[in-house]
Amino acid sequence: MGLRGRGTVLVSGPKGTAPSAHCVWMVMLLFGIWGAQAQTERDTKSTYVWKTGPWGRCMGSECGLGGSQSRAVWCAHIEGWTTLHTNCLQTERPDNQQSCFRVCDWHKELYDWQLGDWDQCQPVALRNSGSYKRPECTKGEEGLQIREVSCVQKSNGAPAEGVICEYFEPKPRLEQACLIPCPQDCVVSEFSSWSKCSKTCGRGLEHRIRRVLAPPLFGGSACPNLTEFQPCQFSACESEESMYSLKVGPWSSCSLPHSRQARQAGKRRKNKGKEKGVKDPETRELIKKKRNRNRQNRQDSKFWDLQIGYQTRQVTCTHKNGKPAALNLCTQEKLPVTFQSCIITKDCEVTEWSEWGPCSKDCYDLNSPKGVRTRRRSIKQFPVGGGAECPELEEQEQCAPQGDGVPPCPSYAWRTTEWSECRVDTLLSQQDRRRGNQTGLCGGGVQTREVYCVQGNEDLLSYLNTLKEKEASRPVDTELCTGPVQNTTKLCHIVCPIECEVSSWTAWGPCTYENCEDQVGKKGFKLRKRWIVNEPRGGTGNCPHLTEAIPCDEPTCYDWQLVKLGECLPDNEKKCGPGTQTPQVECVNSDGEEVDRQLCGDAIYPTPIVCEVPCPKDCVLSTWSKWSSCSHTCSGKTTEGKQTRARSILAYAGEGGVQCPNSSTLQEVRGCNDHPCTVYHWQTGTWGQCIEDPSVSTINSTTSRSGESTCSVGMQTRKVICVRVNVGQVPPKKCPESLRPETVRPCLLPCKKDCIVTPYSDWTPCPSSCQEGDRSTKKQSRHRVIIQLPANGGQDCPEVLYEEKECETSSVCPGFRWKTHKWRRCQLVPWYVRQDSPGTHETCGPGLQTRAISCRKQDGGQSDIGECLKNAGSMPSITQPCQLPCQNDCQLTNWSKFSSCSADCAGVRTRKRALVGKSKKREKCRNNQMFPLTETQYCPCDKYNAQPVGNWSDCILPDGKVEGILGMKVLGDIKECGQGYRSQAMVCYDQNNRIVETSRCNSHGYIEEACIIPCPSDCKLSEWSNWSRCSKSCGSGVKVRSKWLREKPYNGGRPCPKLDHVNQAQVYEVVPCHSDCSQYVWAAEPWSVWRVSYVDLKENCGEGVQTRKVRCMQNTIDGPSDPVEDYLCDPEDMPLGARESKLPCPEDCVLSDWAPWSRCPLPCSGNSTRERSAYPIRQPGEGKDCPSFTETEACSLNKNCYHYTYNVTDWSTCQLSEKAVCGNGIKTRMLDCVRSDGKSVDLKYCKELGLQTNWQMNMSCVVECPVNCQLSDWAAWSECSESCGLLGKMWRKRTVIQPSQGDGRPCPSQMEQWKPCPVKPCYRWQYSRWSECKVEDAQCGEGVRFRNISCFVFDGSKEDNGSTVDEELCEKVEPSIDGDKDIMLEEICAVPCPGDCYLTDWTEWSPCQLSCVNGEVLDFGAVQVRSRAVIAQEQDNQQQCPEQMWESRPCADGECYEYKWMTSSWRGSSRSVWCQRSDGLNVTGGCPLTSQPVSDRSCDPPCNKPQSYCTELGVCGCEVGFTEVMTSDGMLDQCTLIPVLEMPTVGDKKADVKTSRAINPTQPSTNQPGPGGRTWFLQPFGQDGKLKTWVYGVAAGAFVLLIFIVSMIYLACKRPKKPQRRQNNRLKPLTLAYDGDADM
Repeated sequence: MGLRGRGTVLVSGPKGTAPSAHCVWMVMLLFGIWGAQAQTERDTKSTYVWKTGPWGRCMGSECGLGGSQSRAVWCAHIEGWTTLHTNCLQTERPDNQQSCFRVCDWHKELYDWQLGDWDQCQPVALRNSGSYKRPECTKGEEGLQIREVSCVQKSNGAPAEGVICEYFEPKPRLEQACLIPCPQDCVVSEFSSWSKCSKTCGRGLEHRIRRVLAPPLFGGSACPNLTEFQPCQFSACESEESMYSLKVGPWSSCSLPHSRQARQAGKRRKNKGKEKGVKDPETRELIKKKRNRNRQNRQDSKFWDLQIGYQTRQVTCTHKNGKPAALNLCTQEKLPVTFQSCIITKDCEVTEWSEWGPCSKDCYDLNSPKGVRTRRRSIKQFPVGGGAECPELEEQEQCAPQGDGVPPCPSYAWRTTEWSECRVDTLLSQQDRRRGNQTGLCGGGVQTREVYCVQGNEDLLSYLNTLKEKEASRPVDTELCTGPVQNTTKLCHIVCPIECEVSSWTAWGPCTYENCEDQVGKKGFKLRKRWIVNEPRGGTGNCPHLTEAIPCDEPTCYDWQLVKLGECLPDNEKKCGPGTQTPQVECVNSDGEEVDRQLCGDAIYPTPIVCEVPCPKDCVLSTWSKWSSCSHTCSGKTTEGKQTRARSILAYAGEGGVQCPNSSTLQEVRGCNDHPCTVYHWQTGTWGQCIEDPSVSTINSTTSRSGESTCSVGMQTRKVICVRVNVGQVPPKKCPESLRPETVRPCLLPCKKDCIVTPYSDWTPCPSSCQEGDRSTKKQSRHRVIIQLPANGGQDCPEVLYEEKECETSSVCPGFRWKTHKWRRCQLVPWYVRQDSPGTHETCGPGLQTRAISCRKQDGGQSDIGECLKNAGSMPSITQPCQLPCQNDCQLTNWSKFSSCSADCAGVRTRKRALVGKSKKREKCRNNQMFPLTETQYCPCDKYNAQPVGNWSDCILPDGKVEGILGMKVLGDIKECGQGYRSQAMVCYDQNNRIVETSRCNSHGYIEEACIIPCPSDCKLSEWSNWSRCSKSCGSGVKVRSKWLREKPYNGGRPCPKLDHVNQAQVYEVVPCHSDCSQYVWAAEPWSVWRVSYVDLKENCGEGVQTRKVRCMQNTIDGPSDPVEDYLCDPEDMPLGARESKLPCPEDCVLSDWAPWSRCPLPCSGNSTRERSAYPIRQPGEGKDCPSFTETEACSLNKNCYHYTYNVTDWSTCQLSEKAVCGNGIKTRMLDCVRSDGKSVDLKYCKELGLQTNWQMNMSCVVECPVNCQLSDWAAWSECSESCGLLGKMWRKRTVIQPSQGDGRPCPSQMEQWKPCPVKPCYRWQYSRWSECKVEDAQCGEGVRFRNISCFVFDGSKEDNGSTVDEELCEKVEPSIDGDKDIMLEEICAVPCPGDCYLTDWTEWSPCQLSCVNGEVLDFGAVQVRSRAVIAQEQDNQQQCPEQMWESRPCADGECYEYKWMTSSWRGSSRSVWCQRSDGLNVTGGCPLTSQPVSDRSCDPPCNKPQSYCTELGVCGCEVGFTEVMTSDGMLDQCTLIPVLEMPTVGDKKADVKTSRAINPTQPSTNQPGPGGRTWFLQPFGQDGKLKTWVYGVAAGAFVLLIFIVSMIYLACKRPKKPQRRQNNRLKPLTLAYDGDADM
């Protein structure tokens, strides 16, 4: 476009210029095309740029400079994709390789990061945007601060590349967040009251001052003026006011009289040659004396170079306007002294540092702290005349020993002794009965061991396994071991013995030979046996005898045993009548076992038995019942065993038949157990101790089951005797010899264990070589530790494990003291300085004198002065002012000491002094009033009274422990209760209520009284009740036992176990039990004789009843024995006690009793049946048949057919042995066979079905042991917390060694105890107040003020300011005030001249104040401040006043203060507003100005309308009862009275609402509310003059009511038939009448 425009302009020129214009156009076109091409090329190149990757690692063969690193370089399109290199400008291609610094590991010692200081915190907003407006600050503003970080060489700080340092450590951060605190304005106190007028007459100034409480911080407002002035004027001065004052200036620095020294030096040089030639002896003597005098004036010490010089000051005259005036204008008789002697100031000089001393650590260990080495320097010149103090003379630094030969440091480790035996008695509770008999205790217990510290071997495994290590381990101080301490107690377990359990006795066997293989004689034994059900373990290990024998005659080893009888076969092959039964037998041995029939060849074979098959008319008898159990187990003189059996008549005989026998023959009796009651058995004693058997060689060491190693085979024996039951020991031949138990058996002897003890420890160090004031005998001790106790006959332990001996007598403490020498001659100011003063011709006046001091040992020997600086307290003064008396001065000696008093409270004591020299003759000196020579004092009247102070100490038990059971220390039985004592400190006061030593009151410092620490009482339960009977008589049930709570625990006793949640006073234990279903059985006697109810007398048959007795009996191995209660037997199985049936007639078929029903096939179903059968005893006669021999019935589930399943009970609680308290126990559960109807039955029913039983019936369990808390012994009492005073306490502590476990006794809460220290008076040096500043012989200028130092006694509390006492009591207290050893008793001060403007003294430091916001502490530290205010005395001189001053310092333990505005109540249109600090102090500053309340509410224009006032908002309003009427521009026009509505109430007889004008609406009504009525005042207008909301609501309601009334009237009038009288009864509408202003 540009070219085209330009061409147009050229073409439009004149014709004559057309050719040239055309050429120009062509040239421009060519240039344009070339430029476009160039631009296109540039544009093309700019779309491609060079890209570089990061520099690679610096590579090279050598460290340092010379390395090289490379990087990738490629060409890329600006959109990101890579292209050919040719597309990018080659001239701009970056380098892909450069030289670098190759860093090696050893460079770490040469280079490091150098960190600059953080700069000022800048707001984050200021960095993000250029324009910044600080927001309103509440807590602080977030900011950032930066610092410079650079890599430098350590040696010279030269800069290096950052990559070198980054190789070893990342670059530290360059910026961090910070908080810019809010500006805090200066806070000042309230003004003081006005001072007195600066003048007593004429016109002056009075002032009041305030002090700075908090300095301005973080850009807060500066402090306001601290002083306010106001003129004051009294009556005119009677005399002319003094216009001039004599003012003294400050003393000049101390100067030496150089000119005089120079002259003296010159004279000495000139006279040197002359002196040699002086031969006059008198002249020589004078020169010698003068030299000695000069030598005496110098210090004889290398540490002081004391030179006495002089100093001067100016005396000027000043006008009251502060300007100087001529000296003669200040008329005064005596002018101030302008010179005085002084000490030339000398700074402290010290020597160079010595070489570093050896390192305190002489071994190598990286883990332990480093050692320390020390270097020192000494003082060459002590500071004098206020010179610079000496620096530190000793310096320490950490060090480690250097060199190859440094040995490693010894290491220390904890070692332990063997565990003690496991003890159960420590776990028993207080009420446990087993405390009285502890034999056989088992289960969980506690083991203890001792822990000690040893040096050296770190291989604990070899220590534990090698006895040599144990022997070599010498115990050392326990403080050397730093690691965690191993446990000293642990739980253990003693296996509880399992007592032997045996079965019940079998029945007595047959009479048999003692040994069937050796059948000798005719004597044998009947045996009965029992067997071991549960093998014994532990304990005695003995079972009772298992076999008992009874001697008998005619023994046999084998006999025939009847199996069953065959069928009765009538003789001669008849159908009925007499016959025989053939017995079926088998050959058995004496144990009842079947053997070969040939062995019974000698035995009598049983013969056939006679029997009878009844014919149809014969009597029919039942078969015999089984023989009853034997009535006695043996037979004697009075006892005989009997068995009975019976049978009954089943049918009577007919005519011609065999008749029934007598009833007596229906029962048979036979003897049984006819053997005598003399029972014998072998009785064994316990096995004796295992004794070494010399006949057996020693075996290699093995380990037995108990874990104890065994070393040889021994032998054990026991006693075996033959015993007759209920008689005692009898000869052995009475018992079967073949059954005699063994009396000897081999055993394994455990290895001997010798006692192992450590070597003795080193002797404990004696106390330091000297104990000043401690005359008690010191002892040192050593001990050794038993590592292994002896066992199995090993070597016993030594009796002595602890040795003690007295330390060598300690030497006298090498104390040091300062020795002061005689004061030198008093030196005056040189004469040429004081020559213009009166009395110059005399050598008298004030001066200075010096003395030498030296350091001495306590024995008087010389010592280095450094020792006294360390150990002898502050150095005595070496200079003091002195006075050379002039001729007319009175000279007196010093006061003597006061004479001693003969008794307290009686007489006086005196001290004296005397006149010296010519003073004795001068009249003025003998004036006793001016120069008294005697002083008298009353003797002190010391009366003392003692009184208790502080609280009672803790109750402290006497030292020692209760010895535990069996004389051994038992865990937890440390005496923790009983009678102790508690103490209270006594303080002694004198008659001036000053604290003194308690010995003055004849008190040992305490009063004590007995106290009781209640003993812990454990939870007390009753003993276990007996186990209840099993809840089921058949199958698995539960049995229960319980304990009852007798006493709850108190005073930290063992807690109770978890009680029953229903009954909180009972503990239950429930375990499953199993009752044998066959232990109780029903026993039925034979059926009685038939009682025929319908009697066929002829046939003796018909319907009848049979009865029998059925009893529940306990079942034994011999059969039912003793009857028991019927409820113990299953009622479902109870046999019938009576039966009705038909007694068969003759020739009727007689059947036997029905056999039991067969079992139903399983599973039960309705299609299956069961049956029972009987057999014919008597065949019927001709023509008659027998009934069916079998009966069947359908199987029905849970009626006659049952399914059976196993059921397992719940686990029991963990059952322990009766001898155990805790530990390993067993939980059990029972297997039960349950019928399908839910009834438990005998296990045989389930076993017969072969049901699977995969349940585990027993399981091990653990009952947690009740371990009592075990505490350490009380540590030694600590040092007193205070060195003196009333508040000192001593503490002692103990620690928990074993925390309580389970239901053990818990740890007490008191783990530390305290008792008061003996009260000692506290003494300290204390300044008196400064005297007023005095300027001698002048009105103003530099003066001096003085104070004294006195000895004060106080009780150590902050409240006690102390009382002065004799300085002798502070002899042992180092002279220092609040830790400052530099005692200042004199101070330069200034007295302002009249008209001077000056600064006050510094105020006290303000309380330490933290920077807080809403109680939250900001991390800006705490400060305190003090200030000086300006005081002006003349109004005209205020321009010359100095600036007020304040200074602050950081402090600790600051406090948070909050500031808030406070206001008073309004008074008219104003009120007071002030700022108050949170501690109640009124201040200026601190409160935010943005929230300052208004103090003035005056309105503009003023509120001058009647009943108007100025509101708090600054606008005019009306008083209560009036409403505002406003003008159009919002100004108050007038206040209009609000009409008051008087509402009628109950009891008010007025029917209408009347209007009432309120004269004064704000006054209360004279009608008090009561039964007569109550009045409300309705105010429809608010304070702003607008109608209230409720008025609109009332108006709307009135409008609705009006419409309703009109509607009702209309409807009422519309009815013509309504009587007139009813219309007259309408209520009149209420009328509201206003007679107020028209505006309403």
